[in-house]
Amino acid sequence: YPPSMLKPTDRTRANARRSRGEPTFAEKAMWRLLRDRRLGGLKFRRQVPIAQYIADFCCPAAKLIVELDGGVHVLRAEADAARDAWLTKAGFRVLRFSNEAVLGTPDQVLEAIRQAAARRL
Repeated sequence: YPPSMLKPTDRTRANARRSRGEPTFAEKAMWRLLRDRRLGGLKFRRQVPIAQYIADFCCPAAKLIVELDGGVHVLRAEADAARDAWLTKAGFRVLRFSNEAVLGTPDQVLEAIRQAAARRL
């Protein structure tokens, strides 16, 4: 997609800003692991607006998006698949992890992110 199609709307920006102020427990835990280039020097941003979507975490240099899924995502599987397809077509790689994986096995989650980023850089 051309960069103009990736530009977020004002509404998406406002929602992303609000989401940064109200993170879930799993998002807080993940942000402590990703912030300040703690994962191999990769710069991640949180609650990043991309077109009509908001990515939980995004590493722009690697065009890598990390999504954390709570229980509600079981009901949103079709919408999530459409969203992931759109973001993939826009050039991003989308990784999804359950909140339980982030909280229970963070080392495995970080290793998967590290490997995905290495393939993208």
